[in-house]
Amino acid sequence: MEKEHKQYTRRIRNLVFIFVITAILVTVSTYAWFIGMRTVNVSPFEIDIKAADSLALSLDGITFAESVVINKDTFKMTDTYSGNTNWWTGTEKGSEDNYIGLIPMSSVGQIHVGTSRLELYEKASMTPTPGGYRMISTKAENEGETEAPGYVAFDLFIKNFSGNDYIPEYNVLDEEDIYLTVDSAVKVDSVGGIAGTGIENSVRVAFAQIGRISGHTDTTTEDGIALVQGIDCDGLKDSEEVNIVTPICERTAQIWEPNDKDHVQGAINWYQTACHPRNEDGSDITKKESYDTEAKCNQITDGLAYPTYAMNSNIDASDNVDVYDGEPYNGYNQTTKLTPHKTFTDTDKLKEGTERPKFMSLAANSITKVRVYIYIEGQDIDNYDFAQIGKAISVQFGFTKQRLEPGDVGYTGPATSDKNPPIITINGFDEETPRVISLAKGETSDYIEDGKFVAPEATASIVTSGTGSPTTTEPYTEKDITIVNKVNLDMPGEYTVIYSVIGPNNTLATKTLKVIVTE
Repeated sequence: MEKEHKQYTRRIRNLVFIFVITAILVTVSTYAWFIGMRTVNVSPFEIDIKAADSLALSLDGITFAESVVINKDTFKMTDTYSGNTNWWTGTEKGSEDNYIGLIPMSSVGQIHVGTSRLELYEKASMTPTPGGYRMISTKAENEGETEAPGYVAFDLFIKNFSGNDYIPEYNVLDEEDIYLTVDSAVKVDSVGGIAGTGIENSVRVAFAQIGRISGHTDTTTEDGIALVQGIDCDGLKDSEEVNIVTPICERTAQIWEPNDKDHVQGAINWYQTACHPRNEDGSDITKKESYDTEAKCNQITDGLAYPTYAMNSNIDASDNVDVYDGEPYNGYNQTTKLTPHKTFTDTDKLKEGTERPKFMSLAANSITKVRVYIYIEGQDIDNYDFAQIGKAISVQFGFTKQRLEPGDVGYTGPATSDKNPPIITINGFDEETPRVISLAKGETSDYIEDGKFVAPEATASIVTSGTGSPTTTEPYTEKDITIVNKVNLDMPGEYTVIYSVIGPNNTLATKTLKVIVTE
């Protein structure tokens, strides 16, 4: 009984693995998708990847551990394992002198079956028009022995050894849900970074699942090693047509878009200056009559989320694609080469309890090969000419099988002050009160001062028991709690105010408050 209890406790508390990518240092250069074809030079950064008891990680498919480290030296090595496709923005594998930096890319998460790689598109040229910019693009050439220049990619093997049986047939319903941790974040680093430039908003991290194999595979033998390292989109069957290697490239890669409701003023100004509504019959976007140049496009406001119209194929000049094509932007919805792609956003991450959506899924008792891509989404609305000033960027993200987080209504899992983040309480909103404030444009309210929304104060305390009644020990002061308040009372819409506080062992607690502004 005690053994079963320990296993249950581990499953609740420890089925967590955390990827931490820190100190992405970007030197002064420009990567404007809208303006030129220049790049962002990226200094070396270290990727520290961690795992808990029932999940283990490997860079070569042989040695699995709770943590692995990737840095520029790792990417230079051609012997990580034979046939690896690790890549660091360069033009020649293993050559430190040929790292050219990040080039704005665009992707809807499709995986090319023939090469087991993510399909990315890059700009070929850009021409100013009376209402934006005509765009021409081509597929990134990553179908040879190396990836294309302009992004970071690496192979990661994830071993999920929960459960006993491995199901070789591909069925996502047989897999276990994985959630993105609430402390996952992309931000300008405190050392050497300048916030408010847009680069932190344009970063994307894509997880392309290539294939999987039984977790019982013996990686101490040459045959076992070859099977794991050789996982690709083609798969492999035995003489009875049962999957040995199960290909899963038919699913699209999960793309994480951080900071989806956070927009820098410079990018907003750039868009609102250049963009004019496009006429439904505006077949030639180089002509003035294809736009209503007397009007402005739909306004962009900080605090609201906007879709990314990512590229899904090559774009020729004859396609007449404007970078702003899309109903929320210039009102034009006839372009087929751009797709309003559904990414996994920070808004999804911050949903609570049973509303929290899964991030991806992994088969039980399996080894899954994942290609991780880090790139700049060129079609992000915050990607503009001055983002290079941002310099150093810090990226961290993690995954858990635990859907409920401490602080969620109904959470009854184990809680100790050294493992769990603090509990945040927003003044005036207990756990039984919906955290929603509705305000009409122009009305007076206790939450409005000098025409601006004033977020209610909050308190935070450490959880010391799992009984449902947390004990407060050394409560955090108001100054310890960071409040992100992007509410614009002049612009009707639904806004999210984010409260956060750093707890013991660098844990991060967050709580959100919804603010609805109506006409």
